Amino acid sequence: MSNFILTINGSVKYTITIDPGVWIFDERKVDLDTYFSQERVNTEDLEVEKLAKAWSLHRQEGAAALTNGNRFTGSKKELTEKSFGIPLYPFINNAAPLEVAATVVFKRKNGEDFRCSLDEAKQAILGFSHKGKPLLEDGPVHFYFGNGTNKDRPVKNIIDIVVE
Repeated sequence: MSNFILTINGSVKYTITIDPGVWIFDERKVDLDTYFSQERVNTEDLEVEKLAKAWSLHRQEGAAALTNGNRFTGSKKELTEKSFGIPLYPFINNAAPLEVAATVVFKRKNGEDFRCSLDEAKQAILGFSHKGKPLLEDGPVHFYFGNGTNKDRPVKNIIDIVVE
């Protein structure tokens, strides 16, 4: 696989392959320069709210209106100057962790793996760009705790995500 593709695997029902390069067009992306200083609801609640809106639209307009809900918004300048991340929750949720799963291991290029609880991972943000550029040298993604406690020292060089 490419150096920029990673998977969520391990104690999950479905192995998920993710390409952080396409997240720049995902409406779920967050601005890392402001995200941790803003008040927000937890990522699981946001995902449930989004699904509820999609279901409501589906019921009102029929099956043809149901999509993944992504619409590209933003300016080219914004995309080329800002640093972005995306909530990890939807990806973990789609992988469907098994009942025995309690920990997530973030495999790193240097072999110094990072571990956190499954609950902490569900609240995390994965950084995928810095000042409009992909994380070529120390990526493809960086891990940020959802509460921002490591916003100045994210876990870098993550190449795989294993649910245990």
